[in-house]
Amino acid sequence: MNPSRRSFIKRTAVAGATLPLFNIGTAGAAPSETVNHASFGSSGMANSDIRSLTRSDHVNLVAVAEVDSSRLGKVLEAFPKVRVYKDWRVLLEKEHKNLDSVNVSTPDHMHAPIGVTAMNLGLHVYGQKPLAQNLYETRRMAEIAKATGVVTQMGIQLASKTYELLAVRMIQDGVIGKVKEVHMFCHKTWGDPDPLPEQTDPVPESLAWDLWCGTRSKTSYIKGYYHPGQWRKRLDYGTGTLGDMGCHIYSPMFHALDLTAPLTIKSIGGTPNKTNWATNEKFEYIFPGNRYAANKTIKVSWYDGTERPPQDIQEMFGDKMPKQGSIFIGTEGVLLVPHSQLPVPYPREKFAEYRYPKLEPRDHYQDFIKAVRGEDVKPIADFGTYGGPLTETVLLGGLASHFPNEVLTWDAEKLRFTNHEAANEFIRKKYRKGWDVKGLS
Repeated sequence: MNPSRRSFIKRTAVAGATLPLFNIGTAGAAPSETVNHASFGSSGMANSDIRSLTRSDHVNLVAVAEVDSSRLGKVLEAFPKVRVYKDWRVLLEKEHKNLDSVNVSTPDHMHAPIGVTAMNLGLHVYGQKPLAQNLYETRRMAEIAKATGVVTQMGIQLASKTYELLAVRMIQDGVIGKVKEVHMFCHKTWGDPDPLPEQTDPVPESLAWDLWCGTRSKTSYIKGYYHPGQWRKRLDYGTGTLGDMGCHIYSPMFHALDLTAPLTIKSIGGTPNKTNWATNEKFEYIFPGNRYAANKTIKVSWYDGTERPPQDIQEMFGDKMPKQGSIFIGTEGVLLVPHSQLPVPYPREKFAEYRYPKLEPRDHYQDFIKAVRGEDVKPIADFGTYGGPLTETVLLGGLASHFPNEVLTWDAEKLRFTNHEAANEFIRKKYRKGWDVKGLS
């Protein structure tokens, strides 16, 4: 990393006096030839992130924080010398001076507390999607990323894949003309219509349950209900199907159309209960139009579970209709963008001679590492200019699901709804006593 950037990061590491829970002091060492790295989480997506980041010969995995020791097997097998902590706060307190970067690959509710604390220590952050669990946290993540000047990348790795970049290029090249509307869909069902079970189970010896609950209220442990994986369905810990897949599937649309925040959001699908996200959701967004739009506004719709785009649209593709992806309706044609597959323009006879442009390949993880090392690479999904605004758009849909069939008018600059005070109560969540994080609480 060049000296000017290194000194800048040291100067700005604690910008805004947003220190973490404990008194850590100065920021960590600046990156050099070797990037010393830590992971928050060790299994599932965290393990995937670790393996992808350490493909680089320049990355040294120093430490991991994992609240469940039974899930450490794969990382210990691959990195037998890695230092292990239960508490993410202790890891940062003891290791921050030895670190250059981290990945935050925990359940959604801990993305912002860990990410903000790490950034304020001058550490570069690869953070899993969604960037945070609520709108306020997401906005602060973006703001603190900008203020500290650290390198960031949100974990929407498909945004760097050639298939998505092709979709962006085709829309912006006008292959299907100006865009009139977009339909996005996903067959997954990260929701639960049933009430919270009235039971309490013994906490496994391997699991630090209080640490797992983190900033949210400590709830009774129910075997298999929250951990592992099922937390995505729960209002306190996850963000439902939309939060899980929305940042992936919205990204081609958000990038290709160069969108800003939506003007309005309306939920016309499933509704959450007191503790769980809904299934079979449907949302309608209205965005301001721009040079890629056919009209003054663009209507964008999301469908999940059994909800699907209108039948006449699906019939255009026959057995090529995917389970998840996007459909761009243009003035000169339609672009089908299956999730993580080649985008295809329709009608096929009109585009029979179409030839895809050649694009330079990108690597989402290695772009992050290269930028950390000071190379002239800009991550495609940095928190401040892309990951944050994209996540805000996604989370607006989940928030709107609490108010079915009501049009919510959004003021992005003020981070509030102008026509619905009850909806504004969902923009942020209080942290439980003793878990305040300066800069977030």
